[in-house]
Amino acid sequence: MAETAPILELRELRKSFGALKATDDVSLDVRPGEIHALIGPNGAGKSTLIHQVAGSLTPDGGEIRFNGEDISGLTVAQRVRLGLGRTFQVSSVAPEFSALRNVMLSVQSTQGSSFRFFKPVMHDASLVDAAMEKLSLVDLAERADVVAAELSHGERRQLEMAMALALNPKLLLLDEPMAGMGPEGSKNLTGFLDTLRHEVPILLVEHDMEAVFSLADRISVLVYGSVIASGSVDEIRTNRDVREAYLGEED
Repeated sequence: MAETAPILELRELRKSFGALKATDDVSLDVRPGEIHALIGPNGAGKSTLIHQVAGSLTPDGGEIRFNGEDISGLTVAQRVRLGLGRTFQVSSVAPEFSALRNVMLSVQSTQGSSFRFFKPVMHDASLVDAAMEKLSLVDLAERADVVAAELSHGERRQLEMAMALALNPKLLLLDEPMAGMGPEGSKNLTGFLDTLRHEVPILLVEHDMEAVFSLADRISVLVYGSVIASGSVDEIRTNRDVREAYLGEED
């Protein structure tokens, strides 16, 4: 994997809010076939960093490269069209629609077709099949006809994941996908992500350290906006600075 060119590369990314350096010269990359986890205590700047990668925040300096292209100046929509997918932001769940309809909207958006004639679209077998495939991937197929507003918090997370996958992303940004899920849901999602990495590389922000250590090929640790360590699971587990700054808090 070391010989493979990164699909996402952050170079000396910087973002300040007044005197606060939320992102302080952050450099990291994500390579094909891997899950690169980003961890750190609350307030470390993880969400700020993800917002910059997604395009909803503009960096003060540095560079974001995706598939070898500088995307630092592109909008969220432009990045999505290039294949940068993000859960919970790619497309808002429509609470009045069923889980199936929500995913069908994402599938349909990739085809450039109009949403004006939605009723006939519901009988389009190719759209239904494609949406059901994504729902099956996230273990929501049996809930396909349930209105999104009636889904549990964890199920809505799964639905948003299915919607993101329906856009056929080349990279996924996952911001705490385990949040709000019970042990069984987290276990199922961990198994799903473990398989998914072979199709779509993932930059994963997650507080569930059991899931992180189970899934990550590499881990970067963010503290006060700076990456204090980056390496394999074993390297991060045994890093004294990481244990003092973050992992020690879990003891």
